[in-house]
Amino acid sequence: MRKLKLIWDFKGPDGLKTAEHHEIHLKEYIALEKLSLNITGFDAINEGHSIAFMVVNDDEMRPVRDALKPHRGQLYTED
Repeated sequence: MRKLKLIWDFKGPDGLKTAEHHEIHLKEYIALEKLSLNITGFDAINEGHSIAFMVVNDDEMRPVRDALKPHRGQLYTED
């Protein structure tokens, strides 16, 4: 089954802290909704742009997307 990475972008000097905090809420949502995957994270893209993300199975994407409104998404590939 395809896995999709849902991404929230945070910009500015506090972007990394905001992304880190947002990940906490993503983990809470996963537990609350009993989603099948528990893959989340945050990352600094550069000094002024950070992201938080969660990975969902393709069949769970639409309800999660509609509830949490990510800024964008992409196919997830494990490194």
